[in-house]
Amino acid sequence: MRSLEEWLTHQERVHPQAIDLGLERLERVLRRLDWRQPSVPVITIAGTNGKGSVAAHATAILQAAGHRVGTFTSPHLRDYRERIRIDNENVEVAALLSAFERIEQACRPGADGATSLTFFEYNALAAFLVFESARLDAWVLEVGMGGRLDAVNVVDPTVAVVVSIGLDHQEFLGATLEAIAREKAGIFRAGVPAVLGSSAPPSVLEELARTHQAPLKRLGHEFDFSRHGERWRYRGSRWDLEDLPAPALAGDIQYANAATAIAAVEELASRLEIPSEAVAGGLGAVRLEGRFQSILAAGVEWILDVAHNPDAARVLAGNLAGRPAAGRTLAVCGILADKDAAGVAAELGPAIDEWWIATTQGARGASATALAARMAPHLKTPVHLAADIEGGCAAALAAARAGDRIVVFGSFHTVAPALDWLEARARLPSGASSSASSPAASLREYTVSPRSP
Repeated sequence: MRSLEEWLTHQERVHPQAIDLGLERLERVLRRLDWRQPSVPVITIAGTNGKGSVAAHATAILQAAGHRVGTFTSPHLRDYRERIRIDNENVEVAALLSAFERIEQACRPGADGATSLTFFEYNALAAFLVFESARLDAWVLEVGMGGRLDAVNVVDPTVAVVVSIGLDHQEFLGATLEAIAREKAGIFRAGVPAVLGSSAPPSVLEELARTHQAPLKRLGHEFDFSRHGERWRYRGSRWDLEDLPAPALAGDIQYANAATAIAAVEELASRLEIPSEAVAGGLGAVRLEGRFQSILAAGVEWILDVAHNPDAARVLAGNLAGRPAAGRTLAVCGILADKDAAGVAAELGPAIDEWWIATTQGARGASATALAARMAPHLKTPVHLAADIEGGCAAALAAARAGDRIVVFGSFHTVAPALDWLEARARLPSGASSSASSPAASLREYTVSPRSP
């Protein structure tokens, strides 16, 4: 295998299950690689929503302090290499392929047999090998799913963060908030600070932290924040930072995410120099696509958000309400088949004036027809179907009037093609149109049936 594309195709096929939680296979491969735990501080971040934002804030603050940081996140939006970053730059292809070759060699039959890995496990192990070779000052690791049996959990953290608990991936993590919280608490370690980024987390998180004798840092207790106009204050166990700038990531939830990141970073202060100016600098420098991201294109504001479960949809609805549009709010929505589309619609239905529900691609994708049927009981405004995200964007733009805004949401698989479409459209000569964006070819009307009493 010579190209990244060939390696990724191989990794998608080599293991019989796409998701196969457990640490035994990874630990076996790491032993063969003679891998050792990192000698530098590690922040591990779990949670249903907010993990990416907390990771981005923590990375930006550490970078602003002059430290060399490796950041592992998933999934990627448009480029696989986004998952592994050094100083916020995508990993070099050569370094990634070298890591894959070492992993593949270690998977071959040995005294303890052959080992196959999932796509995500290859990804996580490659990140560990790349970071190990990069002479970093700190690692920031985002858990893929759950925590206890996630590949990231083979790394012992210096600080363990659980941002939020919500219903998602129930088929793997359990059907209740308590069960899901137990899985995410699997990243806790004895004596390692446990940062809880929700003001009302399930009580089992605190119980498990205490069982591990992990020092608790809870939002609203051991650390907190207060807003004062456009500025805000952080108070934690070590730092009291006044007059901080607003986080560069938009939305009210980002204050809590930023405070959670600061609560984690301040636990590294005994090992890394982190001046208060670096916190302010990081807050202003942080960037993350697809999180209430606003783009002005074709005279219309586009808001792109990867919100894909009811809790994230509730946050998105609140953010939209906090920034009312002069005109209507139009939505292009694509949600994967295994997500709670009805719950998402219940949260966002009142915020949207007109819908374009689009088919999402891939093995987990959902047709627009099936998605609309699941969402229909919660939608009271006009709904149209689109054959793809690009067609939905084109049709929404054609329907937009002065003062309207278009919200594209529902998945990484929704925001990514929308960003590609917007960029392609921006490159077209004035007056030209994109053949992939013909509303007539990719759209049809959909009428929502009245709800029964």
